[in-house]
Amino acid sequence: MPHQPTRRDVLRAGAATGLGLLVGPSAFALSTRKDPIRFAIVGVAGRGGANLQSAAAAGKVVALCDVDAQHIAKAVVQYPDANTYTDFRVMLESMGNEIDAVVVSTPDHTHAVAAAAAMKMGKHVYCEKPLSRTIGEARKLTALARSSRVATQMGNQGTAGIHLKRSAALIKSGAFGAVKEVHCWTDRAGGWWPQGVPRPEIKLRPRHVDFELWLGPSPNRAYSQGYHPFAWRGWWDFGSGALGDIGCHCMNLPFAALDLRDPIAVQATTSGHNRDSFPSWSIVKYEFGARSGRGPVALSWYDGGKVPPQDIAGNLKLAPNGCLIVCDNATLYSAGEYGGEAVLVSGETMPTIEVEESPGHFAEFVDMINGTRRAGSNIADYSGALTETVLLGNLAVWADGPRLEWDSRNMRVKGAPEYDALISPEPRYGWEF
Repeated sequence: MPHQPTRRDVLRAGAATGLGLLVGPSAFALSTRKDPIRFAIVGVAGRGGANLQSAAAAGKVVALCDVDAQHIAKAVVQYPDANTYTDFRVMLESMGNEIDAVVVSTPDHTHAVAAAAAMKMGKHVYCEKPLSRTIGEARKLTALARSSRVATQMGNQGTAGIHLKRSAALIKSGAFGAVKEVHCWTDRAGGWWPQGVPRPEIKLRPRHVDFELWLGPSPNRAYSQGYHPFAWRGWWDFGSGALGDIGCHCMNLPFAALDLRDPIAVQATTSGHNRDSFPSWSIVKYEFGARSGRGPVALSWYDGGKVPPQDIAGNLKLAPNGCLIVCDNATLYSAGEYGGEAVLVSGETMPTIEVEESPGHFAEFVDMINGTRRAGSNIADYSGALTETVLLGNLAVWADGPRLEWDSRNMRVKGAPEYDALISPEPRYGWEF
Protein backbone atom coordinates (compact mmCIF):
# COMPACT_ATOMS: atom_id res chain seq x y z
CA MET A 1 0.00 0.00 0.00
CA PRO A 2 1.71 3.26 -1.09
CA HIS A 3 2.02 6.05 1.45
CA GLN A 4 1.59 9.77 0.87
CA PRO A 5 5.04 11.44 0.76
CA THR A 6 5.88 13.95 3.49
CA ARG A 7 7.18 17.45 2.76
CA ARG A 8 10.66 16.22 3.63
CA ASP A 9 10.29 13.36 1.14
CA VAL A 10 9.16 15.81 -1.53
CA LEU A 11 12.10 18.16 -1.02
CA ARG A 12 14.63 15.32 -1.02
CA ALA A 13 13.17 13.61 -4.09
CA GLY A 14 12.63 16.86 -5.97
CA ALA A 15 16.20 17.96 -5.44
CA ALA A 16 17.45 14.59 -6.61
CA THR A 17 15.51 14.70 -9.87
CA GLY A 18 15.30 18.38 -10.69
CA LEU A 19 18.92 19.14 -11.66
CA GLY A 20 18.03 22.80 -11.62
CA LEU A 21 20.94 24.34 -9.71
CA LEU A 22 24.29 25.37 -11.15
CA VAL A 23 26.34 23.56 -8.51
CA GLY A 24 28.56 20.53 -8.18
CA PRO A 25 31.84 19.31 -9.66
CA SER A 26 30.72 19.73 -13.26
CA ALA A 27 29.22 23.22 -12.84
CA PHE A 28 29.85 25.33 -15.93
CA ALA A 29 30.73 28.98 -16.24
CA LEU A 30 27.82 31.40 -16.06
CA SER A 31 27.05 33.21 -19.28
CA THR A 32 26.32 36.89 -19.81
CA ARG A 33 25.05 36.30 -23.35
CA LYS A 34 22.91 38.99 -24.94
CA ASP A 35 23.22 38.09 -28.63
CA PRO A 36 21.20 35.25 -30.22
CA ILE A 37 22.75 31.78 -29.91
CA ARG A 38 24.36 30.79 -33.21
CA PHE A 39 23.57 27.14 -34.00
CA ALA A 40 25.24 24.71 -36.39
CA ILE A 41 23.17 21.63 -37.28
CA VAL A 42 24.96 18.37 -38.13
CA GLY A 43 22.40 16.05 -39.73
CA VAL A 44 19.36 18.00 -40.92
CA ALA A 45 16.79 15.28 -41.76
CA GLY A 46 14.69 13.05 -39.51
CA ARG A 47 15.35 13.99 -35.89
CA GLY A 48 17.72 16.58 -37.29
CA GLY A 49 14.80 18.36 -38.94
CA ALA A 50 12.92 18.61 -35.65
CA ASN A 51 16.05 19.77 -33.82
CA LEU A 52 16.67 22.30 -36.57
CA GLN A 53 13.28 23.88 -35.91
CA SER A 54 13.96 23.97 -32.15
CA ALA A 55 17.32 25.65 -32.73
CA ALA A 56 15.84 28.21 -35.11
CA ALA A 57 13.18 29.10 -32.54
CA ALA A 58 15.83 29.55 -29.83
CA GLY A 59 18.46 31.45 -31.80
CA LYS A 60 19.96 31.73 -35.27
CA VAL A 61 20.91 28.84 -37.55
CA VAL A 62 24.23 29.77 -39.16
CA ALA A 63 25.40 26.41 -40.57
CA LEU A 64 23.80 23.28 -42.03
CA CYS A 65 25.81 20.09 -42.45
CA ASP A 66 24.72 16.79 -44.01
CA VAL A 67 26.33 14.15 -46.23
CA ASP A 68 23.15 14.05 -48.32
CA ALA A 69 22.87 16.99 -50.72
CA GLN A 70 19.11 16.47 -51.04
CA HIS A 71 18.68 16.93 -47.28
CA ILE A 72 20.71 20.13 -47.43
CA ALA A 73 18.71 21.41 -50.41
CA LYS A 74 15.44 21.06 -48.47
CA ALA A 75 16.81 22.66 -45.31
CA VAL A 76 18.46 25.62 -47.02
CA VAL A 77 15.12 26.66 -48.51
CA GLN A 78 13.98 27.43 -44.97
CA TYR A 79 17.31 28.85 -43.82
CA PRO A 80 18.85 30.53 -46.86
CA ASP A 81 21.35 32.56 -44.83
CA ALA A 82 23.02 29.47 -43.33
CA ASN A 83 26.30 28.21 -44.75
CA THR A 84 26.18 24.60 -45.99
CA TYR A 85 28.68 21.74 -45.58
CA THR A 86 28.97 18.00 -46.07
CA ASP A 87 31.83 17.53 -43.55
CA PHE A 88 31.34 18.81 -39.98
CA ARG A 89 35.12 18.92 -39.51
CA VAL A 90 35.41 21.46 -42.34
CA MET A 91 32.45 23.38 -40.93
CA LEU A 92 34.01 23.68 -37.48
CA GLU A 93 37.39 24.66 -38.88
CA SER A 94 36.04 27.34 -41.20
CA MET A 95 33.26 28.73 -38.97
CA GLY A 96 34.57 28.07 -35.48
CA ASN A 97 34.39 31.70 -34.39
CA GLU A 98 30.87 32.09 -35.75
CA ILE A 99 29.28 29.11 -33.96
CA ASP A 100 28.13 28.96 -30.33
CA ALA A 101 26.35 25.59 -30.23
CA VAL A 102 26.31 22.42 -32.32
CA VAL A 103 23.32 20.07 -32.65
CA VAL A 104 24.29 16.51 -33.63
CA SER A 105 21.52 14.40 -35.22
CA THR A 106 23.51 11.94 -37.33
CA PRO A 107 23.46 8.10 -37.14
CA ASP A 108 24.89 6.63 -33.91
CA HIS A 109 28.36 5.91 -35.25
CA THR A 110 29.16 9.61 -35.84
CA HIS A 111 27.52 11.06 -32.70
CA ALA A 112 30.62 10.92 -30.54
CA VAL A 113 33.21 12.14 -33.02
CA ALA A 114 31.07 15.16 -33.99
CA ALA A 115 30.13 16.01 -30.39
CA ALA A 116 33.73 15.67 -29.22
CA ALA A 117 35.09 17.89 -31.99
CA ALA A 118 32.60 20.60 -31.04
CA MET A 119 33.26 20.38 -27.29
CA LYS A 120 37.01 20.53 -27.82
CA MET A 121 36.43 23.88 -29.52
CA GLY A 122 34.36 25.12 -26.58
CA LYS A 123 31.02 24.76 -28.34
CA HIS A 124 27.84 23.79 -26.51
CA VAL A 125 26.48 20.45 -27.72
CA TYR A 126 23.01 18.94 -28.08
CA CYS A 127 23.40 15.32 -29.21
CA GLU A 128 20.73 12.81 -30.12
CA LYS A 129 20.44 9.53 -28.21
CA PRO A 130 22.37 7.42 -27.63
CA LEU A 131 25.34 9.73 -27.15
CA SER A 132 27.57 7.21 -28.86
CA ARG A 133 27.72 3.80 -30.45
CA THR A 134 30.21 2.45 -27.92
CA ILE A 135 30.80 2.55 -24.16
CA GLY A 136 34.31 3.95 -24.60
CA GLU A 137 33.02 6.89 -26.62
CA ALA A 138 30.37 7.66 -23.99
CA ARG A 139 33.01 7.68 -21.24
CA LYS A 140 35.21 10.06 -23.25
CA LEU A 141 32.30 12.40 -23.96
CA THR A 142 31.49 12.53 -20.24
CA ALA A 143 35.08 13.50 -19.43
CA LEU A 144 35.07 16.11 -22.20
CA ALA A 145 31.81 17.63 -21.01
CA ARG A 146 33.23 18.00 -17.51
CA SER A 147 36.56 19.44 -18.58
CA SER A 148 35.21 21.81 -21.25
CA ARG A 149 32.42 23.09 -18.96
CA VAL A 150 30.11 23.70 -21.91
CA ALA A 151 26.34 23.23 -21.91
CA THR A 152 25.22 19.80 -23.09
CA GLN A 153 22.01 17.83 -23.50
CA MET A 154 21.15 14.41 -24.94
CA GLY A 155 17.99 14.05 -27.01
CA ASN A 156 15.96 11.79 -24.72
CA GLN A 157 13.04 14.17 -24.42
CA GLY A 158 11.21 12.24 -21.72
CA THR A 159 13.72 13.48 -19.15
CA ALA A 160 11.93 16.83 -19.18
CA GLY A 161 8.47 15.26 -18.97
CA ILE A 162 6.45 16.04 -15.87
CA HIS A 163 5.15 12.47 -15.57
CA LEU A 164 8.62 10.94 -15.60
CA LYS A 165 9.83 13.49 -13.05
CA ARG A 166 6.88 12.81 -10.73
CA SER A 167 7.22 9.03 -10.93
CA ALA A 168 10.97 9.20 -10.30
CA ALA A 169 10.47 11.52 -7.34
CA LEU A 170 7.79 9.26 -5.82
CA ILE A 171 10.05 6.22 -6.08
CA LYS A 172 12.94 8.15 -4.54
CA SER A 173 10.68 9.31 -1.70
CA GLY A 174 10.03 5.72 -0.69
CA ALA A 175 6.30 5.99 -1.40
CA PHE A 176 6.20 2.39 -2.68
CA GLY A 177 8.92 0.85 -0.55
CA ALA A 178 12.18 -0.59 -1.86
CA VAL A 179 12.43 -1.40 -5.58
CA LYS A 180 13.01 -5.09 -6.24
CA GLU A 181 13.07 -5.35 -10.03
CA VAL A 182 12.52 -3.36 -13.22
CA HIS A 183 11.26 -4.48 -16.64
CA CYS A 184 11.62 -2.36 -19.82
CA TRP A 185 10.66 -3.32 -23.36
CA THR A 186 10.22 -2.11 -26.93
CA ASP A 187 8.63 -3.45 -30.10
CA ARG A 188 11.69 -2.43 -32.13
CA ALA A 189 13.19 -3.68 -34.44
CA GLY A 190 10.85 -5.78 -36.59
CA GLY A 191 8.60 -3.51 -38.61
CA TRP A 192 10.76 -0.46 -37.87
CA TRP A 193 14.02 -1.67 -39.43
CA PRO A 194 15.50 -5.13 -40.13
CA GLN A 195 17.78 -7.01 -37.72
CA GLY A 196 19.16 -10.52 -37.86
CA VAL A 197 19.56 -10.34 -41.63
CA PRO A 198 22.42 -10.74 -44.13
CA ARG A 199 24.05 -7.70 -45.67
CA PRO A 200 21.89 -6.00 -48.30
CA GLU A 201 22.74 -6.02 -51.97
CA ILE A 202 25.44 -3.57 -53.00
CA LYS A 203 24.03 -0.65 -54.96
CA LEU A 204 25.44 2.19 -57.00
CA ARG A 205 25.96 5.13 -54.66
CA PRO A 206 23.57 8.02 -55.42
CA ARG A 207 25.42 11.11 -56.57
CA HIS A 208 23.81 13.22 -53.86
CA VAL A 209 25.22 11.06 -50.99
CA ASP A 210 28.85 11.28 -49.84
CA PHE A 211 28.99 7.74 -48.48
CA GLU A 212 32.66 7.98 -47.54
CA LEU A 213 31.82 10.82 -45.16
CA TRP A 214 28.71 8.96 -43.98
CA LEU A 215 30.91 6.00 -42.93
CA GLY A 216 32.96 8.33 -40.74
CA PRO A 217 34.94 6.34 -38.14
CA SER A 218 33.37 2.97 -39.07
CA PRO A 219 35.08 0.34 -41.24
CA ASN A 220 34.80 0.78 -44.97
CA ARG A 221 32.08 -1.07 -46.88
CA ALA A 222 30.21 -0.66 -50.16
CA TYR A 223 27.07 1.46 -50.35
CA SER A 224 23.60 -0.02 -50.04
CA GLN A 225 20.17 1.47 -49.50
CA GLY A 226 20.01 -0.90 -46.53
CA TYR A 227 22.27 1.54 -44.62
CA HIS A 228 21.40 5.07 -45.69
CA PRO A 229 19.17 6.86 -44.85
CA PHE A 230 17.47 4.85 -42.05
CA ALA A 231 18.17 1.12 -41.70
CA TRP A 232 21.68 1.68 -40.30
CA ARG A 233 20.26 1.13 -36.78
CA GLY A 234 20.35 -2.66 -37.15
CA TRP A 235 24.07 -2.91 -38.06
CA TRP A 236 26.79 -3.20 -35.44
CA ASP A 237 29.18 -0.91 -37.34
CA PHE A 238 26.69 1.96 -37.53
CA GLY A 239 23.91 1.61 -34.96
CA SER A 240 23.26 0.22 -31.52
CA GLY A 241 20.19 -1.89 -32.26
CA ALA A 242 16.83 -1.73 -30.54
CA LEU A 243 18.47 -1.39 -27.13
CA GLY A 244 20.55 1.62 -28.13
CA ASP A 245 17.67 3.23 -29.97
CA ILE A 246 14.95 2.95 -27.32
CA GLY A 247 16.86 2.06 -24.14
CA CYS A 248 17.74 5.71 -23.47
CA HIS A 249 13.97 6.34 -23.47
CA CYS A 250 12.41 3.29 -21.79
CA MET A 251 15.17 2.90 -19.19
CA ASN A 252 15.18 6.62 -18.44
CA LEU A 253 12.51 6.56 -15.72
CA PRO A 254 14.15 3.82 -13.62
CA PHE A 255 17.57 5.39 -14.23
CA ALA A 256 16.32 8.74 -12.90
CA ALA A 257 14.58 7.12 -9.94
CA LEU A 258 17.30 4.66 -8.92
CA ASP A 259 20.59 6.05 -10.28
CA LEU A 260 21.17 2.91 -12.33
CA ARG A 261 24.75 3.57 -13.33
CA ASP A 262 27.72 1.19 -13.19
CA PRO A 263 26.00 -2.22 -13.45
CA ILE A 264 27.96 -5.08 -11.88
CA ALA A 265 26.95 -7.74 -14.41
CA VAL A 266 24.90 -8.27 -17.56
CA GLN A 267 23.68 -11.31 -19.48
CA ALA A 268 21.61 -11.81 -22.64
CA THR A 269 19.61 -14.39 -24.55
CA THR A 270 18.93 -13.65 -28.22
CA SER A 271 17.52 -15.10 -31.42
CA GLY A 272 21.10 -15.61 -32.57
CA HIS A 273 23.02 -13.32 -34.90
CA ASN A 274 26.00 -13.09 -37.23
CA ARG A 275 27.67 -10.21 -35.31
CA ASP A 276 27.16 -7.99 -38.33
CA SER A 277 23.42 -7.37 -37.94
CA PHE A 278 21.84 -7.22 -34.46
CA PRO A 279 19.58 -10.16 -33.51
CA SER A 280 15.88 -10.01 -34.33
CA TRP A 281 15.11 -10.16 -30.60
CA SER A 282 16.96 -10.11 -27.30
CA ILE A 283 16.35 -10.30 -23.56
CA VAL A 284 19.02 -8.66 -21.42
CA LYS A 285 19.41 -9.01 -17.65
CA TYR A 286 21.24 -6.22 -15.79
CA GLU A 287 22.45 -6.52 -12.19
CA PHE A 288 23.02 -3.37 -10.11
CA GLY A 289 24.64 -3.32 -6.69
CA ALA A 290 23.40 -1.26 -3.75
CA ARG A 291 23.86 2.48 -4.33
CA SER A 292 22.73 5.87 -3.01
CA GLY A 293 20.64 4.47 -0.17
CA ARG A 294 18.88 1.81 -2.25
CA GLY A 295 19.47 -1.93 -2.28
CA PRO A 296 20.50 -4.12 -5.23
CA VAL A 297 18.23 -3.97 -8.29
CA ALA A 298 17.69 -6.30 -11.25
CA LEU A 299 16.57 -4.85 -14.60
CA SER A 300 15.32 -6.91 -17.52
CA TRP A 301 15.22 -5.55 -21.07
CA TYR A 302 13.11 -7.06 -23.87
CA ASP A 303 13.00 -6.17 -27.58
CA GLY A 304 11.90 -7.50 -30.96
CA GLY A 305 8.47 -8.56 -29.69
CA LYS A 306 9.56 -10.07 -26.39
CA VAL A 307 7.76 -8.67 -23.31
CA PRO A 308 7.78 -9.19 -19.53
CA PRO A 309 5.67 -11.96 -17.96
CA GLN A 310 2.03 -10.83 -18.01
CA ASP A 311 1.50 -11.62 -14.32
CA ILE A 312 3.72 -8.67 -13.38
CA ALA A 313 1.28 -6.30 -15.10
CA GLY A 314 -1.85 -7.94 -13.69
CA ASN A 315 -4.88 -7.16 -15.84
CA LEU A 316 -3.19 -4.27 -17.70
CA LYS A 317 -2.54 -4.71 -21.39
CA LEU A 318 1.09 -3.88 -22.15
CA ALA A 319 1.78 -1.12 -24.69
CA PRO A 320 4.36 -1.73 -27.48
CA ASN A 321 6.91 0.17 -25.35
CA GLY A 322 6.97 0.66 -21.61
CA CYS A 323 8.36 0.07 -18.16
CA LEU A 324 7.28 -1.86 -15.04
CA ILE A 325 8.87 -1.08 -11.68
CA VAL A 326 8.20 -3.67 -8.98
CA CYS A 327 8.48 -2.32 -5.43
CA ASP A 328 7.82 -3.90 -2.04
CA ASN A 329 4.39 -2.27 -1.70
CA ALA A 330 3.28 -1.58 -5.28
CA THR A 331 4.08 -2.08 -8.96
CA LEU A 332 4.19 0.94 -11.28
CA TYR A 333 3.41 0.73 -14.99
CA SER A 334 4.48 3.49 -17.39
CA ALA A 335 3.26 3.02 -20.96
CA GLY A 336 5.20 4.39 -23.93
CA GLU A 337 8.90 4.96 -24.41
CA TYR A 338 9.13 8.41 -22.78
CA GLY A 339 8.21 7.58 -19.18
CA GLY A 340 4.56 8.54 -19.58
CA GLU A 341 2.10 8.91 -16.74
CA ALA A 342 2.49 5.91 -14.44
CA VAL A 343 -0.36 3.94 -12.90
CA LEU A 344 -0.40 1.34 -10.16
CA VAL A 345 -1.01 -2.22 -11.35
CA SER A 346 -3.27 -2.72 -8.33
CA GLY A 347 -5.64 -0.03 -9.61
CA GLU A 348 -5.10 2.19 -6.55
CA THR A 349 -4.67 5.93 -6.99
CA MET A 350 -1.11 7.18 -7.43
CA PRO A 351 0.16 9.44 -4.62
CA THR A 352 0.82 13.05 -5.55
CA ILE A 353 4.13 14.88 -5.37
CA GLU A 354 5.35 18.28 -6.50
CA VAL A 355 8.37 18.57 -8.77
CA GLU A 356 9.91 21.40 -10.75
CA GLU A 357 8.33 21.64 -14.18
CA SER A 358 10.61 21.87 -17.19
CA PRO A 359 10.33 24.62 -19.80
CA GLY A 360 10.96 21.93 -22.42
CA HIS A 361 13.82 19.61 -23.28
CA PHE A 362 15.55 21.81 -25.85
CA ALA A 363 14.70 24.88 -23.77
CA GLU A 364 16.68 23.36 -20.90
CA PHE A 365 19.70 23.19 -23.20
CA VAL A 366 19.23 26.85 -24.14
CA ASP A 367 18.87 27.78 -20.46
CA MET A 368 22.12 25.97 -19.70
CA ILE A 369 23.87 27.94 -22.44
CA ASN A 370 22.51 31.10 -20.85
CA GLY A 371 23.62 29.96 -17.40
CA THR A 372 20.21 29.80 -15.73
CA ARG A 373 19.77 26.04 -15.14
CA ARG A 374 21.43 22.66 -15.67
CA ALA A 375 19.88 20.64 -18.46
CA GLY A 376 18.33 17.50 -17.00
CA SER A 377 20.03 15.13 -19.45
CA ASN A 378 23.38 16.90 -19.60
CA ILE A 379 26.31 14.64 -20.48
CA ALA A 380 28.52 15.33 -17.48
CA ASP A 381 25.99 14.46 -14.77
CA TYR A 382 23.38 12.24 -16.38
CA SER A 383 23.23 11.10 -20.00
CA GLY A 384 26.85 9.96 -20.25
CA ALA A 385 26.24 7.42 -17.49
CA LEU A 386 22.80 6.49 -18.87
CA THR A 387 24.31 5.79 -22.29
CA GLU A 388 27.02 3.60 -20.75
CA THR A 389 24.40 1.57 -18.87
CA VAL A 390 22.27 1.09 -21.96
CA LEU A 391 25.18 0.15 -24.23
CA LEU A 392 26.59 -2.36 -21.76
CA GLY A 393 23.61 -4.50 -22.65
CA ASN A 394 24.91 -4.74 -26.21
CA LEU A 395 28.10 -6.42 -24.97
CA ALA A 396 25.86 -9.11 -23.51
CA VAL A 397 23.88 -9.28 -26.77
CA TRP A 398 27.13 -9.80 -28.67
CA ALA A 399 28.20 -12.55 -26.24
CA ASP A 400 24.72 -14.16 -26.36
CA GLY A 401 24.73 -16.30 -23.24
CA PRO A 402 27.63 -15.77 -20.84
CA ARG A 403 27.22 -13.63 -17.72
CA LEU A 404 29.65 -10.72 -18.06
CA GLU A 405 30.98 -9.16 -14.86
CA TRP A 406 31.55 -5.46 -15.44
CA ASP A 407 34.44 -3.44 -14.03
CA SER A 408 33.12 0.08 -14.51
CA ARG A 409 36.15 1.88 -13.09
CA ASN A 410 38.48 0.27 -15.62
CA MET A 411 35.81 -0.06 -18.30
CA ARG A 412 36.33 -3.74 -19.04
CA VAL A 413 34.68 -7.13 -18.72
CA LYS A 414 36.45 -8.97 -15.91
CA GLY A 415 38.69 -11.72 -17.22
CA ALA A 416 37.57 -11.24 -20.82
CA PRO A 417 39.91 -8.98 -22.85
CA GLU A 418 38.23 -10.16 -26.05
CA TYR A 419 35.56 -7.51 -25.46
CA ASP A 420 38.01 -4.60 -25.32
CA ALA A 421 37.76 -3.96 -29.05
CA LEU A 422 33.98 -3.65 -28.76
CA ILE A 423 34.20 -1.30 -25.80
CA SER A 424 36.73 1.03 -27.46
CA PRO A 425 37.18 0.17 -31.15
CA GLU A 426 39.84 1.81 -33.27
CA PRO A 427 38.31 4.35 -35.67
CA ARG A 428 39.36 4.76 -39.27
CA TYR A 429 42.29 7.08 -39.90
CA GLY A 430 41.21 10.71 -39.85
CA TRP A 431 38.28 10.07 -37.52
CA GLU A 432 40.12 9.71 -34.23
CA PHE A 433 38.63 11.26 -31.14
